[in-house]
Amino acid sequence: MFQDLLQYVFSGLTNGAIYALIALGFCVVNNTMGIVNFVQVDFVTLGGMLMFSCLLGAGLPMVPGLLLAVAGVAVVAMVVERFGLRPARSNNHLVLIFLTVGLSIILRGIIKLVWGKNRMALPPLTTDHPITIFGASVLPQALWILLLTIVAISLLTWFFYKTSLGLSMRAVASNPKAAAVVGIPAGRIRLTSYAIAGALGGLAGVLVTPITTLNYDVGVLLGLKGFAAAILGGFGSFPGAVFGGLILGLLESLSAGYLSSAYKDVVAFVVLLLVLCVRPKGLLGK
Repeated sequence: MFQDLLQYVFSGLTNGAIYALIALGFCVVNNTMGIVNFVQVDFVTLGGMLMFSCLLGAGLPMVPGLLLAVAGVAVVAMVVERFGLRPARSNNHLVLIFLTVGLSIILRGIIKLVWGKNRMALPPLTTDHPITIFGASVLPQALWILLLTIVAISLLTWFFYKTSLGLSMRAVASNPKAAAVVGIPAGRIRLTSYAIAGALGGLAGVLVTPITTLNYDVGVLLGLKGFAAAILGGFGSFPGAVFGGLILGLLESLSAGYLSSAYKDVVAFVVLLLVLCVRPKGLLGK
C-alpha cells in the first residue's frame, strides 16, 4: 500500500515539474505584458521536435542537442514577439491574447508541415532501467525532469534577483509607468520575457517527450494543464506556478491510481473551474 502511494507520488511530482515549467513561462509573459501567451503550448511541442532533429537528424550528442533545442525555441519565441506581436496596432490586452491564439495556430501548422503528422519517439536522456527507491520503481528520466526543473527554477530566481535585466523585468511587472519614466526599454523587456518563456516551454518539451509520444500537437494538452497550474497557484506568481504545478501533478496521479485513469485529464480542468469559482486569485496569488 505504501509502495503504491510512493509510486503515485513520484509520478505526480514528475508530471507536476513539467506543468510548473510551462506555468512559469505563462507567468513570465503575463508579468511583463499583462496577457496570456497561448503560443506557450506550441513552444513545448517545438522543443521536442527540435530535440528529435538534433539527435536523430543531425546526430548530435544528448547534452548539445538539449541545449541547442532549448536555445532554438527561445529564438523562435523572440521572432514571434518581434514580428508577430509587436507590430500590432492595438495595445488592448484582449486583442493581443487573441493574436497569440492565431500565432499559436500558425506555429502549429508550420510544425506539422516541417515534421509531419506521424507520431515519433525520443530516447531518454540516460538509460531507461528503473531505479528502486523505497520499493517504488522510478525511471531515470523522471529524476532528470525533477533535477533540471530545480536547476531551471534556480537560474530563473538568480536572473530576476541578481541581474540588471531581471531587475528591470521585475520593475516593469511591478509598475510599468514608473519603469517607463526611468527609461527601461519596454521592447527589450518583452523580447526577453518571450525568450525565457520559450526556453522554459522548450525544456518542458525536451524532458517530457521521452516518456510520452511526440506529435505536432502534443503540447496543446500539456500547455493547457500548465495554464491550469498557473491559475491554481496564482497567475503571475512564480512560487505559485511551481506549487500549482506540483499540486496538479499529484492530484492527477492520485486520482488515476485510486479512482480511474479515465479521469486523469479531467482533473486539471475541474481544478481550474473550482479555483476560478472559489478563489480566482489562486492559492498564492495576491
